Amino acid sequence: MDEQKLKATAAAMVARGKGILAIDESHGTCKKRFDSIQKECTEETRREYRGLLVTAPGIEEAVAGYIMYDETIRQKTDDGTSFVDVLKSKGVIPGIKVDTGAHELALHPGEKVTEGLDGLRGRLEEYAALGAGFAKWRSVITIGDGLPSEACIMANAHGLARYAALCQEAGLVPMVEPEVIMDGDHSIERCYEVMAETLQVLFAQLEEEGVMLEGTILKTSMVLSGKDAVERAGAEEVAEMTVKCLKENVPAELAGIVFLSGGQSAEEATVHLDLMNKKFKELPWPLSFSYGRALQAPALATWGRGHNGIREAQDVLVHRSKMNGLAAVGEWSEEMEN
Repeated sequence: MDEQKLKATAAAMVARGKGILAIDESHGTCKKRFDSIQKECTEETRREYRGLLVTAPGIEEAVAGYIMYDETIRQKTDDGTSFVDVLKSKGVIPGIKVDTGAHELALHPGEKVTEGLDGLRGRLEEYAALGAGFAKWRSVITIGDGLPSEACIMANAHGLARYAALCQEAGLVPMVEPEVIMDGDHSIERCYEVMAETLQVLFAQLEEEGVMLEGTILKTSMVLSGKDAVERAGAEEVAEMTVKCLKENVPAELAGIVFLSGGQSAEEATVHLDLMNKKFKELPWPLSFSYGRALQAPALATWGRGHNGIREAQDVLVHRSKMNGLAAVGEWSEEMEN
């Protein structure tokens, strides 16, 4: 394991004012997004769309890395240049989603465990050869009546830790993503409790597997009220409770933390990130973003208007990325949106 390389890559992923763009949607999720703009979802239309995301001029000013899907990391632009080479030419780090999805957890109705460890060592070696610098693995934690169970939290934390160890063995920075999803009517206090327990178990498992935290990135949800809660917490409370939870449960030596948008609107995700960085200046790790829909949605809608919308869609993507880059250092303001 090349510790210095892992540390350097992880640090570059959360460089000041930069975050990660997630373009790793499965074919099923991509189809739902394309359906919303009446666009057929084929290998070619996915290549065209993701190609505009990869080649967006100036994106590197606010985006340090891209998380790609297996299909995407192998695709090329119209002129035959691989997406990986396009990113590297901009100084952007190619990344790859390597889990095979969340599946029902046996004997635990309503809960899921992420699969994909079988054959992962070989797949990581291939992705490293293709040019990836980091990988991502997402697990799903659901809040509900009696949920999550200890078994669900442990199963997912153990999977994340084994994946992370295999990544570092292959020279890739592991991005570990335990997502506490927004579905439900739970309070922000209940989300805090579940997030705290999830992080405690996760970092205990990472330590047990020997994972080097200085070469690891945490991708996490924010501490939020359930989307169906009668009274939803405001932005100030979200920022304060999220940072409190992280400070109490995440080791200081971790390379960095990036947030997923997880059902938030593009604007909400930016506001919450900015508030955290405005209010809390002396944190042991950078707080940045790894958004998918919150960065892509405005660009997708623009692209859906027709082929001539490609450059306009890129401009929209770069704008949203720059807004979040400013939020990652606590320097965003609503006036900048115009």
